[in-house]
Amino acid sequence: MNAVILNITITPDEYQRMYMGAAREVVATSVDGRRIRFPAMILRPWVTHNGIRGRFRIVFDENNRFQKIEKIDGGR
Repeated sequence: MNAVILNITITPDEYQRMYMGAAREVVATSVDGRRIRFPAMILRPWVTHNGIRGRFRIVFDENNRFQKIEKIDGGR
């Protein structure tokens, strides 16, 4: 399986726009420089009143399909 590490900071307003359907995907740059596109809904477990902030590991299968996301730590 493939995995990427991302530092993610999304403000409450930005996430609300995603939640309302204005944006369904997040595009981010991994710590190794790869641009990654993934569904915004996979971040829901980590939404707080402050938005989303932390370091995450996203795991994909051999066909680059999402398998799981794990929060590694709380900040950058």
